[in-house]
Amino acid sequence: MKTVLMVAEKPSLAQSIAKILSRGNMSSRKGLNGACSVHEYAGSFVGQSAHFKMTSVCGHVMTLDFIGKYNSWDKVDPAELFSKAPTEKKEANPKLTMVKFLQVEGRGCDYIVLWLDCDKEGENICFEVLDAVLPVMNKPRSTERTVYRAKFSSITDTDICNAMNHLGEPNRNEALSVDARQELDLRIGCAFTRFQTKYFQGKYGNLDSSLISFGPCQTPTLGFCVERHDKIQSFKPETYWVLQAKVNPEKENSLTLDWDRVRVFDREVAQMFLNITKMEKEAKVESVSKKEKVKQRPLALNTVEMLRVASAALGMGPQHAMQIAERLYTQGYISYPRTETTHYPENFDLKGCLRQQANNPYWAETVKALLSEGINRPRKGHDAGDHPPITPMRAATEAELGGDGWRLYEYITRHFIATVSADCKYLQTTISFSIGPERFTCIGKVVTSPGFTEIMPWHSIPLEESLPHCERGDVFPIGEMKLLEKQTSPPDYLTEAELITLMEKHGIGTDASIPVHINNICQRNYVTVESGRRLKPTNLGIVLVHGYYKIDAELVLPTIRSAVEKQLNLIALGKANYHQVLEHTLDIFKRKFHYFVDSIAGMDELMEVSFSPLAATGKPLSRCGKCHRFMKYIQAKPSRLHCSHCDDTYSLPQNGTIKLYKELRCPLDDFELVLWSSGSRGKSYPLCPYCYNHPPFRDMKKGMGCNECTHPTCQHSLSMLGIGQCVECENGVLVLDSTSGPKWKMACNKCNVIVHFFENAHKVRVSPETCDSCEAALVDVDFNKAKSPLPGDETQHSGCVFCDPVFQDLVELKHAAMRHPMHRGGQGRRQGRGRGKGRRPGGRPNPKKPKDKMAALAAYFV
Repeated sequence: MKTVLMVAEKPSLAQSIAKILSRGNMSSRKGLNGACSVHEYAGSFVGQSAHFKMTSVCGHVMTLDFIGKYNSWDKVDPAELFSKAPTEKKEANPKLTMVKFLQVEGRGCDYIVLWLDCDKEGENICFEVLDAVLPVMNKPRSTERTVYRAKFSSITDTDICNAMNHLGEPNRNEALSVDARQELDLRIGCAFTRFQTKYFQGKYGNLDSSLISFGPCQTPTLGFCVERHDKIQSFKPETYWVLQAKVNPEKENSLTLDWDRVRVFDREVAQMFLNITKMEKEAKVESVSKKEKVKQRPLALNTVEMLRVASAALGMGPQHAMQIAERLYTQGYISYPRTETTHYPENFDLKGCLRQQANNPYWAETVKALLSEGINRPRKGHDAGDHPPITPMRAATEAELGGDGWRLYEYITRHFIATVSADCKYLQTTISFSIGPERFTCIGKVVTSPGFTEIMPWHSIPLEESLPHCERGDVFPIGEMKLLEKQTSPPDYLTEAELITLMEKHGIGTDASIPVHINNICQRNYVTVESGRRLKPTNLGIVLVHGYYKIDAELVLPTIRSAVEKQLNLIALGKANYHQVLEHTLDIFKRKFHYFVDSIAGMDELMEVSFSPLAATGKPLSRCGKCHRFMKYIQAKPSRLHCSHCDDTYSLPQNGTIKLYKELRCPLDDFELVLWSSGSRGKSYPLCPYCYNHPPFRDMKKGMGCNECTHPTCQHSLSMLGIGQCVECENGVLVLDSTSGPKWKMACNKCNVIVHFFENAHKVRVSPETCDSCEAALVDVDFNKAKSPLPGDETQHSGCVFCDPVFQDLVELKHAAMRHPMHRGGQGRRQGRGRGKGRRPGGRPNPKKPKDKMAALAAYFV
């Protein structure tokens, strides 16, 4: 029997698709990585009986990064990143061991069916899966086809079965366009980011952003926000005057007329018009016209319109809205939420989708009326050739979805019903009056057929005062004639909805990446989100954009990125060569980078005006080991120490508090130690500012505190305070926090495991002796006589934290999963702290590489 491996993009999708294809008759088991399940069932494939295995990945399997050496900010010139620096594909999430998992499941399979999302990213993941699985699959006969691609837009029985019956092939060109975008964004983004971050953070202390990032899409996005800010700042209000007339057709109510000249900017001219019209006692009807007008129903819903409405009407940020839409899709409530299309194909089952909504109390009446009277064909929109517009695929209730999920689903459903409803029709009456030589107008609207506005009431024609019945030549007494003085007002800051519109218009980002770019400029502290979801640029955001304009406007204008996007689309269509586009674009940006570096003084002049130099910021904290003067602690992101005498800056661990550590000094360089703490419930450790930035020993890396220092005799080092191997992660060591008394604890120097022990002990010391069972260091504990929990009123005890029965009740291991191997029974010995090895766990093959900066950076430039 042949075996068919099928792979979806998310575990929940794999389960839903397997359920549909197996008609619920399947067995499920967890995969070796714990994150993905495998659903198995029997069926037939290409005319023969087959065993199906349906599983999934968790988004991208691989990510692009520079090879090790080029991840060092200090050792590599950023200019090398454009061409010299080789890149490699690494596992996107090493903890998931996704490649190994796919190979285990794919070994011995005969066919593979790819159920990845049907967009360019999905095609790219198809080839990542194939790279992992094809080498271990059974070798096909010469002409036999083994790779199939399923195309679907929603998780419904009809769509999934239809996709299974019409399998195609993955699209190599679309996958290559994603590879090209990833490489361009990585190389360009990292080169500019590294250069400007190091340059400006080495000079200014109050930038309040840990990364001065540049992105080919992110920077033009910020540019739009700053452009609006500049318009507001340069706006000069002008005074103008408006002539307002009120007539009294009936005694009780009056009618306000609009002046045909609208407004004038000269006070004396306005006064002249008032004087002329004030002489008149009556307004004469010059003409009455009635026209039937139509307000068109909306086009079908695509991603950009959904994000605009979510931000403007529902108060949801684009990223949050997209996450909710993806959840609704994976649960089968809506069709695929990433689409540029606003046109339904001819064969789309509109009535079937509408029938699903016939029992919802909010719109049941409207839906039943449409089904009985017949639906209107949706308006002809744009067909981008990707997915159908976003459509509700099954009924839901507020209780099922709750909160924001329901609000977004409700909007999508109302929008869909509106697209198959009738247009709104109304009668517009326009009455033209003359008062002396001046003309005035009054307009009234009466709805004749509400159409789609019944289901989207916020689009309905506003109720207005009904106009009096009159004919040409009728006269009405004038009730009031006055001159109103007004001022022109500046535009407001851009809303997210307006920014999304601008990005779409100029081709910045895709429907999938637009939310990411907007979220990035918020996280980098370049803009803040004000009330009404308006984006107000910060000082840093403004200075950066003005600096780019001063040096090279194309870095911030949307034109160059828009041109790159067009080239990437040509790769996807097979009309452009991947390598040529990559080489050409990188060459342009390399030249721009060199010019930017040579001209950085232009941006620096703007920075000087807005930000304080390092020497003028911060407050004195600890002494420098070189000049023995006080270094200043700069608290603004990224927090660091600066010695103005030596003109040196030392980076510190982030997201915690820093204070002086008992005025103790490092035995290697004479710098005063500082204590980093993440709070009373978190962990804390001392560090030497110099060693933290310049590792003193070969087995240490930059960014290590005293709890990872292998100095053999220093009282704060891992060698003296390390107790035993971490109970959760592979390479960590549990280190005594000697500042934590009387609520003593030890914390892992790699992960976030904390062990609380010996509360109210007077003293806790790490002994040079080790445990015979688990090789962890023994601990000497002194209690006060009044508070001693030790048996027989003893005040001192020495033993192993993990094995000593006296200590077992006094040790509280945090985290549910956190258990020491000695407490598991029969799982073999783990090495504890070895004497000759700085008390680190010995005998561990292939220690994990620490996550480097580039892995984090690559995420920023997607």
